[in-house]
Amino acid sequence: MTAVPEASPIASVCPTCGEPVPAGDRFCEACGSDVPLAGGQPLPVSPDPTAGAPPATGCVACGGSVAADGYCEQCGLKQPDPHDHEEIDLGWAAGVTDRGLRHPHNEDAMALAVARPGLAVAIVCDGVSSSSNAAAAALAAVRAAAPVLLEESGRDAKAALVAAVAVAQRAVVAVPKIGEGEAPSCTFVAGVLHDGELTVGWIGDSRAYWLGDSNQRLTTDDSWAADQVAAGLLSEGEAESSEEAHGITRWLGADAPATEPRTLHFHPPGPGRVLVCSDGLWNYASTADELAALLAGLPAEARELDVARHLVDFARNSGGHDNITVVSLAVAADKGER
Repeated sequence: MTAVPEASPIASVCPTCGEPVPAGDRFCEACGSDVPLAGGQPLPVSPDPTAGAPPATGCVACGGSVAADGYCEQCGLKQPDPHDHEEIDLGWAAGVTDRGLRHPHNEDAMALAVARPGLAVAIVCDGVSSSSNAAAAALAAVRAAAPVLLEESGRDAKAALVAAVAVAQRAVVAVPKIGEGEAPSCTFVAGVLHDGELTVGWIGDSRAYWLGDSNQRLTTDDSWAADQVAAGLLSEGEAESSEEAHGITRWLGADAPATEPRTLHFHPPGPGRVLVCSDGLWNYASTADELAALLAGLPAEARELDVARHLVDFARNSGGHDNITVVSLAVAADKGER
């Protein structure tokens, strides 16, 4: 497992277009929009996959020089993409995103930040593989939504989620289409943990779970499979094993049918953790009880980063057919962060 920086060097990002904004600036030089302050700290978000890897000191295999296209000029090895595996570790909150084993690129993106004690936000977006420029779409969504959630969630988490999705939608629409495929698009799921209370908002089939004394899945997929289950036509197992299982009915993007997120307020009944993930994980463990069982063998002192790594490793070892993103936030017995 490759170690990566815990946070992006970006001081802030524009909530409208997702472009980087220098520290201290209150407007975006790219589009002119006002930029809210985000607690004065950098936002840990996935780096821009279109920006290219930082200058390499040499090939990871032979030490030879690396060409601009990312291939070693001496042995021909394609160098690792820094977006293939990223980690964010904030102690009681952590996230891991990974390319998996079958996809050529990681089209997931995540954001995780703590604005103050008792207030944390986590976002996972999964680029729709059938769309063009899917990785950039997911990244644009998390970068646009994160500062809005940080700025607004302390007042009204549900309203903040609606506002965050609105700016994320604008950011995804602005992503250019490259080559074939549909308009750039992605799913969206976010959790706001505010003084022990959780508010979740989502579009698509990325999910949020509560794992504790009573395990619960908190989100309902916007998908063909979920519609079949709701109509009583298929069981959940039958629907999820179908070839059409991952056909989503709502998403962010220029061709999105609707972009108002569904939201849920959840009062944690005791200590536990909030899990936010892409379908690269729940493809292999769909229910909250299955996910909780996977964590049962971890030591009591395991960190949230250990939890996220363990679940990502499980998905990779199970086949790793999709990109995998897992964000875990711990809730203590007093309903605050651990």
